[in-house]
Amino acid sequence: MVEFLSQYNIFYVGLIASLIAGLCTGLGALPVFFTKEVSHKKLDTMLGFAAGVMLAATCFSLIVPAIEYAGGGINGAMVAVIGVMLGGIFLDLMDQYSPHNYLLKLPDTKESIQLKKVWLFVIAITLHNFPEGLAVGVGFGNGDIGNGLVIAIAIGLQNIPEGLAVALALIREKYTVGKAFLIALLTGLVEPIGGLMGIGLVHWMEPILPYALAFAGGAMLYVICDEIIPETQKNGYERLATYGLMIGFVVMMFLDVSLG
Repeated sequence: MVEFLSQYNIFYVGLIASLIAGLCTGLGALPVFFTKEVSHKKLDTMLGFAAGVMLAATCFSLIVPAIEYAGGGINGAMVAVIGVMLGGIFLDLMDQYSPHNYLLKLPDTKESIQLKKVWLFVIAITLHNFPEGLAVGVGFGNGDIGNGLVIAIAIGLQNIPEGLAVALALIREKYTVGKAFLIALLTGLVEPIGGLMGIGLVHWMEPILPYALAFAGGAMLYVICDEIIPETQKNGYERLATYGLMIGFVVMMFLDVSLG
């Protein structure tokens, strides 16, 4: 595969790889077309699984690579600490002051507050996809097609359950299946933008990549703990949701580690 791709312009190979990785969010959202109604039991279990996947992706696709890109040791750990905390604080501030609160123009009812939380979740997924696309682009931009391909495959695989999580969260808030699918798909399409920047500006983007990855990890960690896990624990299916999270975590951990 690497030899076959090496005959083509690495810029286009990297761009297409990051685009395919981003489109995997849409692939993950496809099941919503075949399941018109999802019970709380199934939804909490699937959201738990998605939370586990996202938690493993946060650890093994974002924070650990951030530490490695920063050179490891104390310097790598400090970069991760700064990035993670900034990512969490950013999402907290976005939850309080972001434009979606004003654009929705909803009264502060229980339903509207939940809808705003869902949109915070969508924004967080979109936010974390950008540095992942950047990582793919840098991988190819350095001239190592094999490394770029492995990163793209790993990110594409983790995007599948994330796309499902976004679509399910929107369907729970009475969005149509078509709109839920489209929004889930769009959350992944920031990846080729990041990939394009990573490939074309590799020498400028590579120094900020550790911070960008850790920042995205912090944002993801905030959403997982503040939104997704509590959401799965309030309908009486806490144990199923917990096992779903554990299974999602180990599946994503295995994929991430085995794919390098």
